[in-house]
This record gives sequence, C-alpha cells and structure tokens, in this order.
Amino acid sequence: MREPGARDRLRKYFLEHLGEILDSDTLREAAGTSEWARRVRELRNEEGYQILTHNDRSELKPGQYLLENARFAPQPAFARTISKETRAYVLDRNGFTCQMCGAVAGESHPYDPTRKTRLHIGHIIDKSMGGTDDPANLRALCSVCNEGAQNLTLDRPSSEKLLIQIRRATGADQLKVLEWLIKKFPK
Repeated sequence: MREPGARDRLRKYFLEHLGEILDSDTLREAAGTSEWARRVRELRNEEGYQILTHNDRSELKPGQYLLENARFAPQPAFARTISKETRAYVLDRNGFTCQMCGAVAGESHPYDPTRKTRLHIGHIIDKSMGGTDDPANLRALCSVCNEGAQNLTLDRPSSEKLLIQIRRATGADQLKVLEWLIKKFPK
C-alpha cells in the first residue's frame, strides 16, 4: 500500500478539523512539505473543496484557512492538463528561470537562501479567469513566487530599466551579468 501524499494528508487534516481556523505553520507540518500551499490550491481547484482564506472572508487573516463544511460532493473546478512536453518547452523557453523574481532552478533562492529554487509552471491569466494551458499563457515560476502569485502578473522590465539597474550594481555584479549574457548568447 502506498504512503499517503501531502495532498491526502492535508485533505484528511482539514476534514478532521472541520470548521476550525488553521494557520499556515500547522498546515505545513500536517502536509510534511514546503509545497503545502500548492496542495491546498489543488484541493480547492481540482477537487472542489471550499477552503476559505482571507480573500474569501474578512475575519480570516493572511495565512489562515478554513474548511467550513464538507457536506457537498466536491466538484473539480478544472483538471490538470499541462503535458510533460509543454512543461519542458516552457521551462526551456524561460531559461529555467522564475519569470517574476529571476531565481534560477537548483540555485539558492534569492529571497529565501535556506531553500533551493524549484520551478513550477504558472498561468499568466489564471484558468479561473478564463486563461488556457496554451504555452503562450504559461510561464516558469519559483515555488516562492508561485505560492504568492494569486493571479498577479508583473510586466517584463524594459531594456532601459534593466540597464539602469545594471549601471547601479557593483562592478563585480556587472561582470556576472556580462558573463551570464555571454554564456546565454554565444557567438
């Protein structure tokens, strides 16, 4: 018999604590993974559990979750349909780099050096807002940005803004940018 996954553990925990406000630390512990927020979204979006957050109820604070009742037959909002090939294409197209913060897969995360950067595929226009699984609507996001994205889309910086930032950087950092550009665009 297989070991229950993080989503199974979270489902069971929510059902055992029906009507109780649960915080993110408790859910992380119950899931046994740092990817707990993604599993909660899967319970909501794919299995139809009405897990409420501060976006749904004003009395809930950020980081608090509530499964009010389970007296309904869960209806999946949509099924996962992104193929392995599409995932590979999007990751390659985005240079295995988070399109929000610039973190690179496998390296220490710039905003949380205690974790290695793990990339996910995120929708630019969320499926709940009519977005599709077409590669043009997909982007690579690190787990930190993906957990906080919630249908946000940042504009790509223009070359002018990038150059301003590079000019402000130290000489050593400017050299790192140059080395990266030479590696990315060999002659």
